[in-house]
Amino acid sequence: MANRDLESPLLSSQLSDPPHIILKVHDSDSSIQQSNNHKPNPNTSSRNPFEFIGSDGLSVPPPSTLDPFRNETPNIEGLYEVIKIVICLPIAIVRLVLFGVCLATGYVATKIALLGWKDKHNPMPKWRSRLMWVTRGCTRCILFSFGYHWIRRKGKLAPREIAPIVVSNHVSYIDPIFYFFEFFPTIVAAESHDSMPFVGTIIRAMQVIYVDRFSPSSRRLAVTEIKRKASCGRFPRVLLFPEGTTTNGRVLISFQLGAFIPGYAIQPIIVRYPHVHFDQSWGNVSLGMLMFRMFTQFHNFMEVEYLPIVSPLDNCKENPSHFAKRTSNAIASALNVVQTNHSYGDLMLLMKASELKQEKPSSYMVEMAKVESLFHISSLEAVNFLDKFLSMNPDASGRVKFNDFLRAFRLRTCTLSEEKPWEAAFLSDYGRNSCISF
Repeated sequence: MANRDLESPLLSSQLSDPPHIILKVHDSDSSIQQSNNHKPNPNTSSRNPFEFIGSDGLSVPPPSTLDPFRNETPNIEGLYEVIKIVICLPIAIVRLVLFGVCLATGYVATKIALLGWKDKHNPMPKWRSRLMWVTRGCTRCILFSFGYHWIRRKGKLAPREIAPIVVSNHVSYIDPIFYFFEFFPTIVAAESHDSMPFVGTIIRAMQVIYVDRFSPSSRRLAVTEIKRKASCGRFPRVLLFPEGTTTNGRVLISFQLGAFIPGYAIQPIIVRYPHVHFDQSWGNVSLGMLMFRMFTQFHNFMEVEYLPIVSPLDNCKENPSHFAKRTSNAIASALNVVQTNHSYGDLMLLMKASELKQEKPSSYMVEMAKVESLFHISSLEAVNFLDKFLSMNPDASGRVKFNDFLRAFRLRTCTLSEEKPWEAAFLSDYGRNSCISF
Protein backbone atom coordinates (compact mmCIF):
# COMPACT_ATOMS: atom_id res chain seq x y z
CA MET A 1 0.00 0.00 0.00
CA ALA A 2 1.32 3.41 -0.92
CA ASN A 3 2.03 5.86 1.88
CA ARG A 4 -0.60 8.54 2.35
CA ASP A 5 -0.21 11.82 4.16
CA LEU A 6 -2.98 13.49 6.17
CA GLU A 7 -4.00 15.74 3.30
CA SER A 8 -4.50 12.97 0.76
CA PRO A 9 -8.13 12.06 -0.03
CA LEU A 10 -9.27 8.66 1.22
CA LEU A 11 -10.96 7.90 -2.10
CA SER A 12 -9.33 9.02 -5.28
CA SER A 13 -11.55 9.86 -8.23
CA GLN A 14 -11.41 7.42 -11.08
CA LEU A 15 -11.50 8.32 -14.73
CA SER A 16 -14.27 5.79 -15.18
CA ASP A 17 -16.54 7.60 -12.70
CA PRO A 18 -19.76 8.71 -14.41
CA PRO A 19 -20.21 12.47 -14.75
CA HIS A 20 -22.52 14.28 -12.36
CA ILE A 21 -26.11 14.65 -13.48
CA ILE A 22 -27.64 18.09 -13.12
CA LEU A 23 -31.42 18.33 -13.08
CA LYS A 24 -33.14 21.61 -13.79
CA VAL A 25 -36.62 21.88 -12.34
CA HIS A 26 -38.82 24.53 -13.90
CA ASP A 27 -41.86 26.12 -12.36
CA SER A 28 -44.90 24.08 -13.28
CA ASP A 29 -47.03 27.08 -14.17
CA SER A 30 -44.41 28.60 -16.43
CA SER A 31 -43.68 25.28 -18.13
CA ILE A 32 -47.36 24.75 -18.83
CA GLN A 33 -47.64 28.25 -20.17
CA GLN A 34 -44.64 27.75 -22.44
CA SER A 35 -45.91 24.41 -23.68
CA ASN A 36 -49.29 25.84 -24.57
CA ASN A 37 -47.76 29.03 -26.04
CA HIS A 38 -50.29 31.16 -24.20
CA LYS A 39 -49.67 34.85 -23.93
CA PRO A 40 -50.27 36.36 -20.50
CA ASN A 41 -53.67 37.93 -20.10
CA PRO A 42 -53.38 41.64 -19.31
CA ASN A 43 -56.47 41.37 -17.12
CA THR A 44 -54.94 38.84 -14.71
CA SER A 45 -53.72 39.64 -11.23
CA SER A 46 -50.06 39.46 -12.35
CA ARG A 47 -50.27 43.04 -13.59
CA ASN A 48 -48.84 45.66 -11.26
CA PRO A 49 -51.76 47.95 -10.30
CA PHE A 50 -49.35 50.65 -9.08
CA GLU A 51 -47.40 50.88 -12.33
CA PHE A 52 -49.08 54.12 -13.41
CA ILE A 53 -47.45 55.98 -10.47
CA GLY A 54 -44.02 54.52 -11.16
CA SER A 55 -44.04 51.92 -8.40
CA ASP A 56 -42.57 48.44 -8.73
CA GLY A 57 -45.51 47.00 -6.84
CA LEU A 58 -46.08 45.69 -3.35
CA SER A 59 -44.65 42.38 -2.20
CA VAL A 60 -46.48 40.89 0.76
CA PRO A 61 -44.92 37.90 2.57
CA PRO A 62 -47.24 34.90 2.76
CA PRO A 63 -48.72 34.32 6.23
CA SER A 64 -47.83 31.29 8.32
CA THR A 65 -50.31 28.43 8.45
CA LEU A 66 -49.62 27.92 12.15
CA ASP A 67 -52.14 29.10 14.71
CA PRO A 68 -50.28 29.80 17.97
CA PHE A 69 -53.50 30.56 19.85
CA ARG A 70 -55.54 27.44 19.08
CA ASN A 71 -56.47 25.20 21.98
CA GLU A 72 -56.50 21.52 20.95
CA THR A 73 -59.42 20.56 23.19
CA PRO A 74 -61.85 23.52 23.31
CA ASN A 75 -64.81 21.17 23.73
CA ILE A 76 -65.56 18.12 25.85
CA GLU A 77 -65.23 15.15 23.50
CA GLY A 78 -65.05 11.40 24.02
CA LEU A 79 -66.68 8.98 26.42
CA TYR A 80 -63.62 8.96 28.70
CA GLU A 81 -63.82 12.70 29.29
CA VAL A 82 -67.56 12.58 30.00
CA ILE A 83 -67.16 9.74 32.53
CA LYS A 84 -64.21 11.49 34.17
CA ILE A 85 -66.15 14.73 34.56
CA VAL A 86 -69.13 12.92 36.11
CA ILE A 87 -66.84 11.14 38.59
CA CYS A 88 -64.96 14.36 39.43
CA LEU A 89 -68.02 16.57 39.90
CA PRO A 90 -68.17 16.03 43.71
CA ILE A 91 -64.40 16.62 43.85
CA ALA A 92 -64.84 19.77 41.75
CA ILE A 93 -67.28 21.18 44.32
CA VAL A 94 -64.75 20.67 47.10
CA ARG A 95 -62.03 22.22 44.95
CA LEU A 96 -64.23 25.21 44.19
CA VAL A 97 -64.85 25.79 47.91
CA LEU A 98 -61.10 25.51 48.60
CA PHE A 99 -60.42 27.97 45.78
CA GLY A 100 -62.90 30.49 47.17
CA VAL A 101 -61.60 30.24 50.75
CA CYS A 102 -57.97 30.61 49.68
CA LEU A 103 -58.75 33.52 47.37
CA ALA A 104 -60.66 35.36 50.11
CA THR A 105 -57.94 34.70 52.71
CA GLY A 106 -55.19 35.86 50.39
CA TYR A 107 -57.18 38.94 49.45
CA VAL A 108 -57.67 39.93 53.11
CA ALA A 109 -53.98 39.35 53.90
CA THR A 110 -52.98 41.47 50.91
CA LYS A 111 -55.33 44.29 51.89
CA ILE A 112 -53.79 44.32 55.38
CA ALA A 113 -50.27 44.37 53.90
CA LEU A 114 -51.20 47.36 51.73
CA LEU A 115 -53.13 49.21 54.44
CA GLY A 116 -51.66 52.65 54.99
CA TRP A 117 -48.78 52.15 52.58
CA LYS A 118 -48.36 55.38 50.65
CA ASP A 119 -44.75 55.36 49.45
CA LYS A 120 -45.12 52.79 46.67
CA HIS A 121 -42.21 54.26 44.70
CA ASN A 122 -39.80 52.53 47.10
CA PRO A 123 -39.52 48.81 47.98
CA MET A 124 -42.19 47.31 50.22
CA PRO A 125 -41.17 47.29 53.91
CA LYS A 126 -40.07 43.93 55.25
CA TRP A 127 -42.96 43.44 57.67
CA ARG A 128 -45.42 43.95 54.83
CA SER A 129 -43.47 41.52 52.63
CA ARG A 130 -43.57 38.92 55.41
CA LEU A 131 -47.33 39.30 55.63
CA MET A 132 -47.52 38.50 51.92
CA TRP A 133 -46.28 34.98 52.75
CA VAL A 134 -49.87 34.29 53.83
CA THR A 135 -51.04 35.19 50.33
CA ARG A 136 -48.28 33.11 48.78
CA GLY A 137 -49.36 30.09 50.84
CA CYS A 138 -52.94 30.64 49.70
CA THR A 139 -51.67 30.78 46.12
CA ARG A 140 -50.18 27.30 46.45
CA CYS A 141 -53.49 26.03 47.76
CA ILE A 142 -55.22 27.61 44.77
CA LEU A 143 -52.87 25.70 42.46
CA PHE A 144 -53.75 22.55 44.41
CA SER A 145 -57.47 23.23 43.95
CA PHE A 146 -56.91 23.48 40.18
CA GLY A 147 -55.41 19.97 40.21
CA TYR A 148 -51.70 20.85 40.35
CA HIS A 149 -50.96 18.61 43.30
CA TRP A 150 -47.27 18.50 42.52
CA ILE A 151 -45.21 20.55 40.10
CA ARG A 152 -42.06 19.13 38.55
CA ARG A 153 -39.09 21.51 38.58
CA LYS A 154 -35.80 21.28 36.72
CA GLY A 155 -32.82 23.52 37.38
CA LYS A 156 -32.57 26.30 39.93
CA LEU A 157 -33.49 29.93 40.13
CA ALA A 158 -30.35 32.07 39.94
CA PRO A 159 -29.62 34.60 42.69
CA ARG A 160 -31.16 37.99 42.14
CA GLU A 161 -27.82 39.81 42.08
CA ILE A 162 -26.77 37.68 39.09
CA ALA A 163 -29.99 37.76 37.08
CA PRO A 164 -32.37 40.51 38.26
CA ILE A 165 -34.74 39.91 35.32
CA VAL A 166 -36.49 36.66 34.42
CA VAL A 167 -38.53 35.97 31.29
CA SER A 168 -40.91 33.10 30.57
CA ASN A 169 -43.14 31.74 27.87
CA HIS A 170 -46.82 32.34 28.58
CA VAL A 171 -49.34 29.51 28.16
CA SER A 172 -52.04 29.87 30.80
CA TYR A 173 -53.27 32.06 33.64
CA ILE A 174 -51.66 29.44 35.87
CA ASP A 175 -48.17 30.77 34.97
CA PRO A 176 -48.31 34.03 36.99
CA ILE A 177 -50.02 32.25 39.88
CA PHE A 178 -47.11 29.82 40.10
CA TYR A 179 -44.48 32.55 39.84
CA PHE A 180 -46.25 34.56 42.54
CA PHE A 181 -45.91 31.59 44.87
CA GLU A 182 -42.41 30.62 43.74
CA PHE A 183 -40.46 33.89 44.12
CA PHE A 184 -42.96 36.78 44.47
CA PRO A 185 -41.62 38.91 41.60
CA THR A 186 -42.42 42.37 40.33
CA ILE A 187 -44.35 41.88 37.10
CA VAL A 188 -45.09 44.00 34.06
CA ALA A 189 -48.80 43.95 33.24
CA ALA A 190 -51.39 45.80 31.20
CA GLU A 191 -53.18 48.65 32.91
CA SER A 192 -56.49 46.82 32.51
CA HIS A 193 -55.41 44.24 35.11
CA ASP A 194 -55.61 46.84 37.88
CA SER A 195 -59.42 46.96 37.70
CA MET A 196 -59.88 43.18 37.89
CA PRO A 197 -61.53 41.99 41.15
CA PHE A 198 -59.09 40.41 43.64
CA VAL A 199 -56.35 40.22 40.99
CA GLY A 200 -55.82 44.00 40.88
CA THR A 201 -55.22 44.17 44.64
CA ILE A 202 -52.78 41.26 44.65
CA ILE A 203 -50.66 42.50 41.74
CA ARG A 204 -50.45 45.95 43.35
CA ALA A 205 -48.71 44.23 46.27
CA MET A 206 -46.20 42.89 43.73
CA GLN A 207 -45.37 46.54 42.88
CA VAL A 208 -46.52 45.93 39.35
CA ILE A 209 -45.20 47.99 36.44
CA TYR A 210 -48.19 49.02 34.34
CA VAL A 211 -47.86 49.53 30.61
CA ASP A 212 -50.18 50.48 27.77
CA ARG A 213 -48.93 48.38 24.87
CA PHE A 214 -50.35 50.86 22.33
CA SER A 215 -48.72 53.96 23.83
CA PRO A 216 -45.03 54.59 22.97
CA SER A 217 -44.63 56.94 25.93
CA SER A 218 -46.08 54.33 28.30
CA ARG A 219 -43.70 51.70 26.95
CA ARG A 220 -40.72 54.03 27.45
CA LEU A 221 -41.76 54.73 31.04
CA ALA A 222 -42.16 51.00 31.65
CA VAL A 223 -38.63 50.31 30.37
CA THR A 224 -37.27 53.04 32.66
CA GLU A 225 -39.11 51.50 35.61
CA ILE A 226 -37.85 48.01 34.74
CA LYS A 227 -34.30 49.31 34.71
CA ARG A 228 -34.75 51.15 38.02
CA LYS A 229 -36.21 48.18 39.87
CA ALA A 230 -33.76 45.69 38.35
CA SER A 231 -30.81 47.83 39.46
CA CYS A 232 -32.01 48.05 43.09
CA GLY A 233 -31.39 44.92 45.13
CA ARG A 234 -34.19 45.76 47.59
CA PHE A 235 -36.87 45.26 44.94
CA PRO A 236 -37.98 41.74 43.97
CA ARG A 237 -36.66 40.43 40.66
CA VAL A 238 -38.63 41.55 37.61
CA LEU A 239 -40.70 38.99 35.69
CA LEU A 240 -41.81 39.57 32.10
CA PHE A 241 -43.69 37.51 29.55
CA PRO A 242 -42.04 38.90 26.39
CA GLU A 243 -44.58 37.27 24.06
CA GLY A 244 -47.13 39.71 25.41
CA THR A 245 -50.00 37.20 25.44
CA THR A 246 -50.74 33.53 26.00
CA THR A 247 -50.12 30.90 23.32
CA ASN A 248 -50.82 27.18 23.09
CA GLY A 249 -47.24 26.32 24.10
CA ARG A 250 -46.46 24.60 20.80
CA VAL A 251 -45.15 27.79 19.18
CA LEU A 252 -42.96 30.64 20.41
CA ILE A 253 -44.11 33.97 18.98
CA SER A 254 -42.11 37.19 18.64
CA PHE A 255 -40.65 38.86 21.72
CA GLN A 256 -41.23 42.41 22.88
CA LEU A 257 -37.99 44.21 23.77
CA GLY A 258 -38.89 45.66 27.19
CA ALA A 259 -36.93 43.05 29.13
CA PHE A 260 -33.82 43.40 26.97
CA ILE A 261 -33.38 47.17 26.61
CA PRO A 262 -32.04 47.69 30.19
CA GLY A 263 -29.08 45.40 29.38
CA TYR A 264 -29.12 43.19 32.49
CA ALA A 265 -28.49 39.45 32.58
CA ILE A 266 -31.68 37.45 32.12
CA GLN A 267 -32.68 33.99 33.27
CA PRO A 268 -35.19 32.32 30.94
CA ILE A 269 -37.80 30.02 32.50
CA ILE A 270 -40.07 27.70 30.55
CA VAL A 271 -43.36 26.12 31.56
CA ARG A 272 -44.92 23.04 30.01
CA TYR A 273 -48.34 21.48 30.51
CA PRO A 274 -48.10 17.84 29.35
CA HIS A 275 -51.51 16.46 28.52
CA VAL A 276 -53.40 13.79 26.61
CA HIS A 277 -57.10 14.62 26.89
CA PHE A 278 -57.14 18.22 28.14
CA ASP A 279 -55.13 21.11 26.70
CA GLN A 280 -54.60 23.62 29.53
CA SER A 281 -53.53 26.52 27.31
CA TRP A 282 -55.66 29.65 27.37
CA GLY A 283 -56.42 29.88 23.66
CA ASN A 284 -59.76 29.93 21.89
CA VAL A 285 -61.60 28.82 25.02
CA SER A 286 -63.39 30.86 27.67
CA LEU A 287 -61.95 31.32 31.16
CA GLY A 288 -65.00 29.70 32.73
CA MET A 289 -64.74 26.58 30.58
CA LEU A 290 -61.00 26.32 31.24
CA MET A 291 -61.50 26.53 35.00
CA PHE A 292 -64.32 23.96 34.88
CA ARG A 293 -62.14 21.52 32.93
CA MET A 294 -59.29 22.00 35.43
CA PHE A 295 -61.59 21.37 38.39
CA THR A 296 -62.87 18.13 36.80
CA GLN A 297 -59.49 16.48 36.12
CA PHE A 298 -57.90 13.89 38.37
CA HIS A 299 -54.58 15.71 38.11
CA ASN A 300 -53.11 18.43 35.91
CA PHE A 301 -49.46 18.21 34.98
CA MET A 302 -47.10 21.17 35.02
CA GLU A 303 -43.35 21.32 34.47
CA VAL A 304 -41.07 24.29 35.13
CA GLU A 305 -37.49 24.45 33.89
CA TYR A 306 -34.96 27.12 34.84
CA LEU A 307 -32.58 27.65 31.93
CA PRO A 308 -28.99 28.98 32.04
CA ILE A 309 -28.55 32.72 32.31
CA VAL A 310 -28.33 34.72 29.09
CA SER A 311 -26.07 37.77 29.42
CA PRO A 312 -25.77 40.70 26.98
CA LEU A 313 -22.65 40.72 24.81
CA ASP A 314 -20.25 43.59 24.03
CA ASN A 315 -19.97 44.70 27.65
CA CYS A 316 -23.73 45.06 28.11
CA LYS A 317 -24.07 47.10 24.90
CA GLU A 318 -25.61 44.40 22.71
CA ASN A 319 -28.47 45.44 20.47
CA PRO A 320 -31.75 44.64 22.31
CA SER A 321 -33.13 42.87 19.23
CA HIS A 322 -30.12 40.54 19.08
CA PHE A 323 -30.32 39.98 22.83
CA ALA A 324 -34.02 39.09 22.54
CA LYS A 325 -33.31 36.80 19.60
CA ARG A 326 -30.66 34.84 21.50
CA THR A 327 -32.98 34.46 24.46
CA SER A 328 -35.92 33.35 22.33
CA ASN A 329 -33.66 30.83 20.58
CA ALA A 330 -32.68 29.38 23.97
CA ILE A 331 -36.32 29.08 25.04
CA ALA A 332 -37.47 27.63 21.71
CA SER A 333 -34.64 25.05 21.76
CA ALA A 334 -35.52 23.97 25.30
CA LEU A 335 -39.21 23.71 24.41
CA ASN A 336 -38.43 22.08 21.05
CA VAL A 337 -40.91 24.35 19.26
CA VAL A 338 -40.79 26.57 16.20
CA GLN A 339 -40.59 30.35 16.31
CA THR A 340 -42.94 32.59 14.34
CA ASN A 341 -43.43 36.32 13.82
CA HIS A 342 -46.89 36.36 15.33
CA SER A 343 -47.62 38.93 18.01
CA TYR A 344 -50.48 40.28 20.08
CA GLY A 345 -51.61 42.08 16.93
CA ASP A 346 -52.43 38.73 15.33
CA LEU A 347 -54.61 37.88 18.30
CA MET A 348 -56.42 41.18 17.76
CA LEU A 349 -56.99 40.27 14.11
CA LEU A 350 -58.19 36.81 15.12
CA MET A 351 -60.64 38.24 17.64
CA LYS A 352 -61.89 40.81 15.12
CA ALA A 353 -62.49 38.13 12.49
CA SER A 354 -64.31 35.98 15.07
CA GLU A 355 -66.41 38.94 16.13
CA LEU A 356 -67.45 39.49 12.51
CA LYS A 357 -68.44 35.79 12.17
CA GLN A 358 -65.81 34.82 9.62
CA GLU A 359 -65.71 31.16 8.65
CA LYS A 360 -61.99 30.68 9.41
CA PRO A 361 -60.77 33.53 11.64
CA SER A 362 -57.22 32.16 11.90
CA SER A 363 -56.68 32.79 8.18
CA TYR A 364 -56.63 36.52 8.88
CA MET A 365 -53.46 36.38 10.97
CA VAL A 366 -50.46 37.77 9.08
CA GLU A 367 -47.53 37.54 11.57
CA MET A 368 -47.85 41.16 12.63
CA ALA A 369 -44.28 41.46 13.94
CA LYS A 370 -43.00 40.99 10.39
CA VAL A 371 -45.64 43.27 8.92
CA GLU A 372 -44.83 46.03 11.41
CA SER A 373 -41.12 45.88 10.60
CA LEU A 374 -41.67 45.82 6.82
CA PHE A 375 -44.51 48.29 6.39
CA HIS A 376 -44.55 50.19 9.72
CA ILE A 377 -48.22 49.36 10.24
CA SER A 378 -49.38 49.18 13.84
CA SER A 379 -51.70 46.52 15.17
CA LEU A 380 -54.54 48.99 15.63
CA GLU A 381 -54.19 50.13 12.03
CA ALA A 382 -54.20 46.52 10.84
CA VAL A 383 -57.43 45.84 12.72
CA ASN A 384 -58.98 48.93 11.14
CA PHE A 385 -57.87 47.71 7.70
CA LEU A 386 -59.42 44.32 8.38
CA ASP A 387 -62.67 45.92 9.49
CA LYS A 388 -62.74 48.01 6.32
CA PHE A 389 -61.87 45.02 4.14
CA LEU A 390 -64.58 42.79 5.61
CA SER A 391 -67.13 45.56 5.12
CA MET A 392 -66.64 45.01 1.35
CA ASN A 393 -68.14 41.48 1.61
CA PRO A 394 -65.15 39.59 0.14
CA ASP A 395 -65.66 36.14 -1.32
CA ALA A 396 -63.78 33.00 -0.28
CA SER A 397 -60.77 33.91 -2.45
CA GLY A 398 -60.45 37.35 -0.89
CA ARG A 399 -61.83 39.28 -3.85
CA VAL A 400 -64.41 42.03 -3.57
CA LYS A 401 -66.86 43.47 -6.03
CA PHE A 402 -66.04 46.80 -7.54
CA ASN A 403 -69.19 48.51 -6.26
CA ASP A 404 -68.56 47.23 -2.72
CA PHE A 405 -65.03 48.62 -2.90
CA LEU A 406 -66.29 52.08 -3.91
CA ARG A 407 -68.98 51.98 -1.24
CA ALA A 408 -66.53 51.06 1.56
CA PHE A 409 -64.19 53.94 0.66
CA ARG A 410 -66.99 56.34 -0.32
CA LEU A 411 -65.53 56.83 -3.78
CA ARG A 412 -67.20 57.86 -6.98
CA THR A 413 -66.81 56.08 -10.30
CA CYS A 414 -64.28 57.68 -12.61
CA THR A 415 -62.60 56.83 -15.92
CA LEU A 416 -59.52 55.37 -14.21
CA SER A 417 -61.51 53.18 -11.83
CA GLU A 418 -63.73 51.86 -14.60
CA GLU A 419 -60.79 50.48 -16.60
CA LYS A 420 -61.18 46.69 -16.42
CA PRO A 421 -57.47 45.74 -16.30
CA TRP A 422 -56.94 48.18 -13.45
CA GLU A 423 -59.97 46.83 -11.59
CA ALA A 424 -58.91 43.19 -11.88
CA ALA A 425 -55.30 43.82 -10.91
CA PHE A 426 -56.09 46.18 -8.03
CA LEU A 427 -58.76 44.02 -6.48
CA SER A 428 -56.49 41.00 -6.70
CA ASP A 429 -53.71 42.84 -4.86
CA TYR A 430 -56.28 44.11 -2.40
CA GLY A 431 -57.14 40.52 -1.51
CA ARG A 432 -57.33 39.04 1.94
CA ASN A 433 -53.66 38.85 2.92
CA SER A 434 -52.58 41.99 1.07
CA CYS A 435 -55.32 44.09 2.59
CA ILE A 436 -54.59 43.14 6.16
CA SER A 437 -50.88 43.83 5.89
CA PHE A 438 -51.12 46.75 3.48
